[in-house]
Amino acid sequence: MEKPTDRGAKLNFDVANVFVTNMPLKQRRYALKTKEARQILADAQSSLKMDSESFFGGKAAVEVVESDIGEVYLISGKPLLYRLDGKILPTLHFTEFAAKAPKIVVDMGAVPYVCKGATVMAPGIVRVEGEFAKGDLVVVVDMKHGKALGLGESLMDAETAKQTKKGPVVKTLHFVSDKIWDYTKTLNE
Repeated sequence: MEKPTDRGAKLNFDVANVFVTNMPLKQRRYALKTKEARQILADAQSSLKMDSESFFGGKAAVEVVESDIGEVYLISGKPLLYRLDGKILPTLHFTEFAAKAPKIVVDMGAVPYVCKGATVMAPGIVRVEGEFAKGDLVVVVDMKHGKALGLGESLMDAETAKQTKKGPVVKTLHFVSDKIWDYTKTLNE
């Protein structure tokens, strides 16, 4: 029979291992030169389809954190952007973008699935807010609290999404509790 202190020590060891495996093993953080920073912000503007000047101002300090999870861009110290498949996308911590972006509002039954990265299906959609075209970024929010659950690429335009009753509507790219979310939370502290 194990002593209670032995079990406690084992538990702490296991928790430490879980934490370590979710975090990147290596990371490198450095400031970008002005020209590189402008290029990242221009790429972000293209992806977001919104004026980056309104979000970041004229001269935003841009840092990059390279890790085995990917590249995360810190704007004025906040992890607001990341690179996925060569494309610059906003993190869910970028609340200014989430407030202005088109939204797909899902019912509470869809929340656990979205939080696991599932594609947003038409039956779980309560309403569509804002205008967007096929391929545009949309924020997926819950109907009760209006909290951002995920960021996705629309598979149809806003009018079609409002009328469709079945099938996939949004391909989820980033969601609460994914690797980017967990990692950027540690950078945000």
